Amino acid sequence: MGSSGNFFVAGNWKSNGTKESVSKLVKELNSSKFPSDVDVIVAPTFVHLPYVVDNIDSRYQVSAQNCWVGKAGAYTGEVAPEHLLDLGLQWVILGHSERRSLLKESNEFVGDKTANALAQGMKVIACIGETLEQRESGQMYNVLDGQLSGIADRIADWENVVVAYEPVWAIGTGKVATPDQAQEVHAYIRKWLADKVLPKVSGATRIIYGGSVNDKNSAELAGKEDVDGFLVGGASLQAASFATICNANAKVAA
Repeated sequence: MGSSGNFFVAGNWKSNGTKESVSKLVKELNSSKFPSDVDVIVAPTFVHLPYVVDNIDSRYQVSAQNCWVGKAGAYTGEVAPEHLLDLGLQWVILGHSERRSLLKESNEFVGDKTANALAQGMKVIACIGETLEQRESGQMYNVLDGQLSGIADRIADWENVVVAYEPVWAIGTGKVATPDQAQEVHAYIRKWLADKVLPKVSGATRIIYGGSVNDKNSAELAGKEDVDGFLVGGASLQAASFATICNANAKVAA
């Protein structure tokens, strides 16, 4: 494994779930098994956060999928880090490709949100990744550089940051980066952190892969040196599949 931290698996439920389905999923997750040295995070919608915090097993950590760029106040419709902390949350996902593309969140805005969340005491899963057009036109590394710089220019301490590489062309499409493609980019990100931030940050920061991860491909991906875990979308809504993914690194070690 590339980093010195625990293997890290986060389930992003996106804008899915009803009271009934979330209750069922939590019950099934509570009876799932995974190694104690794997950090497992689930990220429900804002409206389901209180239920999940109150009912999910303490082996899981709970994350929000987004938060506001500043402190609480007169910002209708926004949820600030203080609100998340008040619920007992530690984690928030920021810069997800769907927010970058659909809500036009810029590299700078994602960086500002990351800095604000960290300053308020949150831990951040910071997402980066290129589109198929950007990859095929040779712009991939420029895109990743800009996304990483947007964060690195605004924070000094990376201790509470997990970087999620999610090639946009592999999210929800059924396409998945090959293990070698994932490893190539993860190694690039790790070198970028060593060169542009600090070698010790590069060695300590977990870099996780997101993009159509499922129970069939997770073990092979987990076997790559610089893949420190996963950001899981659709498969995280199926407890059995998610449990298999949470055990992917144990299968590699065995």
